[in-house]
Amino acid sequence: MQLQVARIGKPHGIRGEVTVQVLTDAPEDRFVPGTEFVVEPASAGPLIVSSARWNKDILLLGFEEIATRNDAETLRGAKLFIETEELDEDDDEGWYEHELVGLEARVGSQVVGKVAALNTMPVQDLLVVTTPGGEEILIPFVEQIVPEVNIEEGFVLLTPPDGLFELNSDQDAGAGPESKA
Repeated sequence: MQLQVARIGKPHGIRGEVTVQVLTDAPEDRFVPGTEFVVEPASAGPLIVSSARWNKDILLLGFEEIATRNDAETLRGAKLFIETEELDEDDDEGWYEHELVGLEARVGSQVVGKVAALNTMPVQDLLVVTTPGGEEILIPFVEQIVPEVNIEEGFVLLTPPDGLFELNSDQDAGAGPESKA
């Protein structure tokens, strides 16, 4: 299985560097020279990192296969993936989107929806939970609100503060646990 770790943005300079939207918590480990990425679309890769540097808060990558700004322009919007076999098995502190998508979202023993996505944001990540009625609820992915993730049993436990489901809902009835009998 592959895990997306970045999306390529616009070219930077004339030597083929590109800006990168980082989608991993460990960019210093993922984007070192010599690292090979699977690329989507496949016609753009694979790509091997030749340089990685930060310009303020933006990661700039150079690739062995890309030498000019024009070449770099062809990569705009491409997605960079690693093989999950390369991941650190001792990483018990985090989860990847592919592990969370499809898990039941529970409040107590009641199923209130399924995890549809993980939105990686600068301040905190958000779980996107789809309710049985088809609504999307955004849940801050913090320990106080999501105290348990049980991959083996297929669920995340939610302890939402009052009003969280209603805040995210277009309907007065809401999708919260109190609306189900």
